[in-house]
Amino acid sequence: MLVDVVVVGGGQAGLAVGYWLQRHHRSFVILDRAAEVGAAWRNRWDSLRLFTPAGFSHLPGLQFPGPPSAAPTKDEMADYLAAYARHFALPVELGTAVDSVEQSGEQLLVTATDGRGWLARDVIVATGAHTRPHIPGFAGDLDPAIVQLHSSGYRRAAQVPVGAVLVIGAGNSGAEIAADLAAAGREVVLSGRDVGHIPQLGPWTYPLMRLLGRPGAALARRGLRGGAEPLGRIRAGELEAAGIARAPRTVGARGGLPLLADGSIAQVAAVVWCTGLRPDYRFLRLPVLDDAGRLIHRRGITDWPGLYVVGLPHQSSITSHLVGGVGTDARHVVRHLAHRQTPRQPARRLARRLSRSPATS
Repeated sequence: MLVDVVVVGGGQAGLAVGYWLQRHHRSFVILDRAAEVGAAWRNRWDSLRLFTPAGFSHLPGLQFPGPPSAAPTKDEMADYLAAYARHFALPVELGTAVDSVEQSGEQLLVTATDGRGWLARDVIVATGAHTRPHIPGFAGDLDPAIVQLHSSGYRRAAQVPVGAVLVIGAGNSGAEIAADLAAAGREVVLSGRDVGHIPQLGPWTYPLMRLLGRPGAALARRGLRGGAEPLGRIRAGELEAAGIARAPRTVGARGGLPLLADGSIAQVAAVVWCTGLRPDYRFLRLPVLDDAGRLIHRRGITDWPGLYVVGLPHQSSITSHLVGGVGTDARHVVRHLAHRQTPRQPARRLARRLSRSPATS
């Protein structure tokens, strides 16, 4: 199938890209492996709420319903994304996993795992940076009797056996899951550095961070340690009030038990790994990745003509990977795409000018 643009990923980044592609009158398709729009939100833990308010948590062209100060639940966000795709009649191909993106002549060929293919002048990768769970290698050295879950598989406290729980990773996911477990009466130890928190400036907090761009990201991350995102909705004082104990980083295993950075051992029945997710770009058959497997780009524009990315953390500001911030980067990338010229375009314009010129002898 021949289209102007293929968008890989139908989450918030892909939908925002679709909105701007429509306004530039491009033919395009959005490919997503999930069975429904919003699945990435719907399949997270039950108590999850966004740490950004509803007044900021919307894509371009359609406000999030409800009070602007409310903190949307994960299912409300999933419903909103599905409604967004319907509202703008975005061409989302669900249940379509991309197997490869490679050069084919002057175009890019996108092939799905079911064998279907699309030829496009441009491809926008909108899969985000959080697709593949990361768990340290020493997890395999823990006693098999210790139940282990990654945050991507955690849904509710009932999955975790009775006894002390070590939540490893003190960023937003770790703090939220630790609070969820504590609310269910579990004994919880939260392991990891203090990552600080995003300063709260009322309803202007996140719009201001988006407006300030990279300097705003640096400001919000001023108290950051270890490279993790600062806490958004929850605060350290709330964790303490909930009875959650703090512990140093978990650095290994000793005798089948988690080993902490201070040399102590955590006697626990379960571990929840909130150690993040990594991007998965194995489908890109193009030389666009660095040695760590990260996509090389400048604000979403790669060195490979026609290949773009949207939805990465700090792509242009601290809000780039958030629902309320991704639209800014999507607009920037689509504008660049719309004005990018192929080698043949100048010749076509010259031919049109000559055809309009009066004949000379």
